Amino acid sequence: MTDLTAAGLREFNKGIIEEFRSNGGKVGGPFEGATLLLLTSTGAKSGQRRLAPLAYLTIDGMMIIVGSKAGADTNPDWVYNLRANPSAHIEVGTGSGDQIESYDVVARELPADERDHVYAKVASLAPVFGDYQSNTDRKIPLFELKRT
Repeated sequence: MTDLTAAGLREFNKGIIEEFRSNGGKVGGPFEGATLLLLTSTGAKSGQRRLAPLAYLTIDGMMIIVGSKAGADTNPDWVYNLRANPSAHIEVGTGSGDQIESYDVVARELPADERDHVYAKVASLAPVFGDYQSNTDRKIPLFELKRT
């Protein structure tokens, strides 16, 4: 993925979403073996439903998503969406064949002290997220997704 324009990201994400849904939540390429989910959030400005494929990690019993945008200086759009409306929907592979589980969640942005503690664990499990934090001056946000 080298085209980081909005159109390039949309096209890249479209392929990931199609592969995810066709293969029970599993994808190949740079995300092979990663735990992924599809997040449907409500646009902060538009109010329209927005779909994004995201990696997630389970840390201390929490499902955590990382607003890294590969270390860019701006947050991904879904961060603003969840801040404006924390109710969302996810699709996640079950690990059993081609099964995908789909359910509603509420997102909670981790406050600074908790975020720092959990981010250290995120970077330990997936060092690329440590690299991303090193590449930007912004503090990359973390969200916990809780099933409703």
